[in-house]
Parts: sequence; structure tokens; C-alpha cells
Amino acid sequence: MSEGRSDITGEGAFYRKKLLLSMIIPGTFIFFMWLVKLIEVLFEIDFSGFGIFPLTAKGLPGILFSPFIHADIKHLFNNSLPLFFLSVALFYFYSEVAMKVFSWTFFLTGFLVWIAGREAWHIGASGLVYGLASFMFFSGIIRRYFRLIALSLLIVFLYGSMVWGIFPDIYKNISWESHMLGFFSGVVLSVWYRREGPQKPADKWMDEEEEMGGKGEGENGRQSDEETER
Repeated sequence: MSEGRSDITGEGAFYRKKLLLSMIIPGTFIFFMWLVKLIEVLFEIDFSGFGIFPLTAKGLPGILFSPFIHADIKHLFNNSLPLFFLSVALFYFYSEVAMKVFSWTFFLTGFLVWIAGREAWHIGASGLVYGLASFMFFSGIIRRYFRLIALSLLIVFLYGSMVWGIFPDIYKNISWESHMLGFFSGVVLSVWYRREGPQKPADKWMDEEEEMGGKGEGENGRQSDEETER
């Protein structure tokens, strides 16, 4: 009994530690998002000029800076909660590829907005939010792994309504390009990294059949040897 309890306790500690580690990068990222807004408010500065302005040299730095810049507190808050949940889920369930997926979603979405966005300043982390949601939804389906499919369904349940944000006629005053291109980036990365990270476990009954088949072949081989000796 004591060994069983210690195993359970050890396993629980492992998953708690994994969850805490999964929060480090998302928490740090969101901390800097709020720090930027705090500096804007305290010093009455507007950092919108560091956003993405498509096809211009002045808009290139925005690929790096725009996810940290938000129009107001409401905009920042609306992005912070889903970004924290999705990025923690990414680092927890896809720990082997999480940093690569997060980084590529960040830069690829920004670059595509710089290429294809409207002539306006594009700011906010919503493109990253759409990219992570898209990656985890499609990645779970592609991998056909029950645990990841369950995560995909949870994302649909929580954030399924976000899909309307990729259409230009629904929300005209937002950067729907960031939403759409973030979504597209997530799809691309889910296919690109489909063979890395967590994979569907081999079916147990298939392993048992193969093992039984191997035993059968061994017995048949011994029988044929005996017949040869006779």
C-alpha cells in the first residue's frame, strides 16, 4: 500500500512540476504585454507606431513588437486569458515542439500580416492566439491521439466562436488579417510538425497479436526441426 501511495504521489508531483514549467514562458510573455501597457499609461506614450505596417520598412519591426502592443486594457485583457491558456496547453501537451511552434507562430503570423495586411497599423497578440488554437485543434486531429483530440474538442468548446474573427465583414475595425493568417500559420505548423512531439500509442491488442504470432512461428520452427531430425 505504501509503495502504491508513493507511486501516485510521485506521479502527481511530476505532473504538477510539468504544469508549473509549462507556465514559465507564457507567464513571462504576458507579463511583458502588461508591462508595455503600464508604461504607455504611466508615461502617456503610444507604442502603436511599433506595430506592423504592411510592405513598409517602418512596419518591419512590428513583426517582433506588435504582439506586445494593445489598443487599450480591454484589448489586452481579451488577448491575455486565451493566450495564457493556449500557450500553457501547448507547452504541457506538446513540450517537445512547443518552443518551435510558439516561435514560428509568432514570426510567421507577423511576417504574413506584413506581406498581406491592409495599409494600417496592426497591433495585438490575437494572431498568436489564433495560431496556437489552430495548431492544437488540427494537430490533435492529424495525430489521431485520443488525449490530443480531447484537447482539440475543448478548444472548440472554449474558443470555437473565434472562427468568425477571420472574416473581414464580421469585425471591420479589427485586424482580421492577423486572425486569418494566424489561423493559417497554425494549420501549416500542425502539418509540418505532425511527426514530432506526442504520437498516438500503438494499439495494445496489435502488440499482443504480434507477440502471439512470434510464439507461433517459434513453435512451428521447433516442430519442423524435430520432423527433420526424425
